[in-house]
Amino acid sequence: MLKWWVRGAWGLEWAVRRRLDPGPWRLGGACQACAKCCERPAIRAGPLTFWLPWLRAAFLAWQRRVNGFELVEADPDTRTFLFRCTHFDWASRRCDSYASRPHMCRDYPRGLLAQPWPELFDGCGHTVVLKKGDGLAAAIEATDLDPEARAELRRRLRLE
Repeated sequence: MLKWWVRGAWGLEWAVRRRLDPGPWRLGGACQACAKCCERPAIRAGPLTFWLPWLRAAFLAWQRRVNGFELVEADPDTRTFLFRCTHFDWASRRCDSYASRPHMCRDYPRGLLAQPWPELFDGCGHTVVLKKGDGLAAAIEATDLDPEARAELRRRLRLE
């Protein structure tokens, strides 16, 4: 019940946040069910959560009990916790708790669109595209670059 309530509150917060500030990126492509996002979930924590022992212990206990995330590594430089998901089946590459998966799993990769330069896993079927890149794309087309160089520049700048 608690997980259901938290998932609903978190989802509402994300919906409001997206409505107020949709960001410069949109998602292209589609999920190819590669499950790379499930292999090693990572959560970047705030400074208090990462450095205060009692808050860190509560955060990790929540992740272990509610989400089934077992801590593998903690990176102090980025304040990121790297986990092993107990619900991920490596043989079938499926989640055995798909209907009640955590919000961060439900929201991947949309949750990354708020970052300045979102990075997706290699081989992910999704792509990140700049929303208002038409002017930049037109400027690239007006250059004297060869077609291959223009295509590479558009790709690297995430204009397509």
